[in-house]
Amino acid sequence: MSDPYTARYNVELGEAGSSDLSLRDRRFSSDRSFEKRWSQAYQSDDDLEQDIAQSRFPFDEPGHEPQTFIYDAKEDMEKGLPPYDLSGLETDLEETVDQDFDDPNLEWGPQNISFEDDSPYPEVRSAVANTDDPEMPVNTLRAWLLGIFFAIIIPGVNQFFYFRYPAVTVTGLVPQLLSFPLGRLWAAVAPNVTVLGVPINPGPFTVKEHVVVTIMGGVGAVSAYATDIVAVQRVFYNQDYSFLYQWLIVMSTQLIGFAMGGIGKRYLVSPPSMIWPSNLVSCALFNTLHSQYYAGVGHRGGISRERFFLYAFIGAFCWNFFPGYLFTALSTFSWMTWIFPRDRTINQLFGYTSGLGMSILTFDWGQIAYIGSPLATPWWAEANIAAGFGIFFWILAPALYFTNTWYFGYMPISSRLSYDNTGQEYDVKRILSSDGTFNEGEYHAYSPLFLSTTFLLSYGLSFAGITATIVHTVLYFRRQIWTYTRRSLNEQEDIHARLMSKYKQVPAWWYLSVFVSMFVFGVIAIELWDTKMPVWALVLALLISFFYVIPIGMIQAITNQQIGLNVITELIVGYALPGRPTCMMLFKTYGYTTMAQALQFSSDNKLGHYMKIPPRILFIAQTVATAVAGTVQLGVQEWLFENIPDICTKHQPDKFTCPNTQVFGTASIVWGVIGPKLQYSAGELYHSLTYFFLIGAVAPIIPWALTKRWPNSICRYVNLPVIFAGTGWIPPATAGNYVPWTLVGFIFQYVIRRRAFSWWTKYNYVLSAALDLGYAISAMFIFFVLQYPRDGTIGANSILRWWGNTVYTHTDDYNSRPHIDLAPESRFGPETW
Repeated sequence: MSDPYTARYNVELGEAGSSDLSLRDRRFSSDRSFEKRWSQAYQSDDDLEQDIAQSRFPFDEPGHEPQTFIYDAKEDMEKGLPPYDLSGLETDLEETVDQDFDDPNLEWGPQNISFEDDSPYPEVRSAVANTDDPEMPVNTLRAWLLGIFFAIIIPGVNQFFYFRYPAVTVTGLVPQLLSFPLGRLWAAVAPNVTVLGVPINPGPFTVKEHVVVTIMGGVGAVSAYATDIVAVQRVFYNQDYSFLYQWLIVMSTQLIGFAMGGIGKRYLVSPPSMIWPSNLVSCALFNTLHSQYYAGVGHRGGISRERFFLYAFIGAFCWNFFPGYLFTALSTFSWMTWIFPRDRTINQLFGYTSGLGMSILTFDWGQIAYIGSPLATPWWAEANIAAGFGIFFWILAPALYFTNTWYFGYMPISSRLSYDNTGQEYDVKRILSSDGTFNEGEYHAYSPLFLSTTFLLSYGLSFAGITATIVHTVLYFRRQIWTYTRRSLNEQEDIHARLMSKYKQVPAWWYLSVFVSMFVFGVIAIELWDTKMPVWALVLALLISFFYVIPIGMIQAITNQQIGLNVITELIVGYALPGRPTCMMLFKTYGYTTMAQALQFSSDNKLGHYMKIPPRILFIAQTVATAVAGTVQLGVQEWLFENIPDICTKHQPDKFTCPNTQVFGTASIVWGVIGPKLQYSAGELYHSLTYFFLIGAVAPIIPWALTKRWPNSICRYVNLPVIFAGTGWIPPATAGNYVPWTLVGFIFQYVIRRRAFSWWTKYNYVLSAALDLGYAISAMFIFFVLQYPRDGTIGANSILRWWGNTVYTHTDDYNSRPHIDLAPESRFGPETW
């Protein structure tokens, strides 16, 4: 059912079927006939005031502050109405602003929602049911078996693709969709018997069981950060430690964060103001599936979501045989380099392998969704990321490269590797002592370390992103954060907290037990194996993580944006313990991943809070699924390294080039072996890059000031932290990922959302999941059936050798040729270092 604003608009215009246009789209329409019709629709300020109060208008979005709405409403009404006195309305609204509009998500206006009835937040009310059935089955054999099944399959598939380029992550939306028909099938065919007191078929598949299965399947959707430590030790430093060491590291880094999340629960989960916006999409889908009705607006016809998912999945599965096997040039569609394969400038600008990707197109969903599905990111955020990419990587990067700034011209313009002063890949073993620590004498005898243009820019943008996020938060969210800090301690419970109070909470000793045991795991790993990491460094890393859990968690719960700690931790350990690469990687992982896992745990807890899952059952499910997922990921990784020849090499024939491992390993050299002191301190080669910290601190002030001066200008949509941090996937990602991602996002998140909102609401996220899953299953089929058997010789003299599978391999882009060739036996760079 539409809100009062939409209803009045449609009734007055006689266009009841026109609600495909979203409320925001109609509000910001520049059509003058629309202004006239709006003026005719509202014949008094009382009507406007009443409809504003009941509207679902997204006041939490950038630039939609109530002051802006007052300005727009007053301006548009004055164009077509007699001179009514709007002062009363304006005063009432501004009083509301003074009282509560440091909380942008709170329902505002003359009508107040009682905490006894529902959540005070319209987003929550629209997606989350305000009722509960405590007798509904949740802790069932069916839920546990399906949950463990997905806790094995999803992490296994994702870890398999983690070392391949391109790769698509099978998100938590996939187990959410697939477990629904499986649960219903179980309810339909399983015998109604009891074994050892456990019912095999407890009845209909319930929404609470569905939530538990989804959370268990989603905890391993992202590869455990610590698996990169193991891979880098093996590839870069010839340290092939036992599986026990690997398992202890992964378990401790993943589960210590859960303990921290439990400590922060009263601040990040229970308060109504901590809404965790990303969970609302899942809640809406759960309620839609189990309520058996379409919750969208407008026309409600069309095929079911399940049938649409099946068709899209089959289409994605079949299509991927073309860019994935039969015609791989469709994947790296750098057509300009095919025409001019030996033109260095053309290859550096238009190439996809080591160029800037100005060829724009790709027909491979794996390339498009490598940085995340473009169908799941709001367009305003995609536009900010695209703007940042264009400015820094299509304007600044070529300017720096072709002027040979920082000797960039002697390397490919885009590469995830590090180089020495002969233009070859940096041989880190030459500057390591026999005990695996940094040998400064050998470093001065060998070469300084050089990075490509895009790699170094990514570090600079990371620096800027850290300070920009802090300043942006102070400018835009200072009142909200202060209010949330006060409310988190003593704010009134909403209906969801009241309903959850019926269930037994997780006792503190459960969290403490997990923390102590996982801390012991970590100490055992760093002490029994040669990691060069003292116990005090582990404690310091955990203190940094713990310190940031609450403030960063609050920001993420409000804005859906998380501040990363990886650069901060790299800087700290790089200065405190230089020359110890394994120590650096462990410190970064414990300092950064522990916090990220704590916030993931809090997010899942909020989802359980919304869906009324008993906290103790949820805690056990999360812990078990995390242990299972981490073990599976290590097993799959071990299989890959034992069975795939030339894995993690530049031109591995099956595309297992390990892009993330290469980036992680390069970072270990930059920050762990050589250390920031020899590269970023005053007088060193890359010292100027530290000015990005200052740029990040100053830049957000500009759009903020312009928005204050011109509240309706486009500046209200500018988000500098997103602009700086949005390109953080480069490297290993390239322009070949960002440009197609932006184009697809524009089509679905802007054009279709505006012109076919009903279709978008019903099918957009389902399509995203279907494309991800279809690509993943197809790529696995191609590998195991057509590439892996017979040592990869299937089609070696036929399909694999035709023009469509080889044209891009004969270009300077594919072979990573630099702009400037060195003469034999010559070097570039500074004379001393």
